[in-house]
Amino acid sequence: MKDPKELKRKQRRRSPRRSKERPHVPRTADDFFSQPEEFQTEYEDTLRVLSRMRSDGLSLRKAAKQEGLNPRTVTELGRQALKKRKNRSYSVTKRDSLLRVLQIPTPEGTREIAIRSSRDASTLGQYWDAVHKYLRTGDASRIEKFRRKTIKDANGQEVPLITDLKELNRLGSAGVLSFESLYARSA
Repeated sequence: MKDPKELKRKQRRRSPRRSKERPHVPRTADDFFSQPEEFQTEYEDTLRVLSRMRSDGLSLRKAAKQEGLNPRTVTELGRQALKKRKNRSYSVTKRDSLLRVLQIPTPEGTREIAIRSSRDASTLGQYWDAVHKYLRTGDASRIEKFRRKTIKDANGQEVPLITDLKELNRLGSAGVLSFESLYARSA
């Protein structure tokens, strides 16, 4: 007679693989935009959940609930940015290299840039805050922090941040620097 544990092990090996394949996490901007809009929205929401976990110290469950997302979706799409604790809950890593397609100001207007660094994404968000504060109040003190700073795109190219006040005034007057979200939404 065979050992019952051995029989269970063999049965597990023979069980069919899950028919539902894991979601494909995008590696390039083209890859991201080739996905259905529903996926793009879920992916961007996942990035916001991870950001909330980092900045507000929220648990995965609470941050996902605030974004209206299932925590399981976050663990599937943001797996690289999460680590499982001994108590089986998740914590977020200090940084990650998940793809983000964000808006960045250029002399020609805003353009989309693919970024693979959560640190650069955070820097870009702080830069946008400084630009908007300057355009609203005329206070350029926070823009000085970004002088000679660059953001590295997904291809490794350095993209400079505009700190010339005349250029920012020109772009602001043209209405180019107003946006609804830092995240890009076009194909």
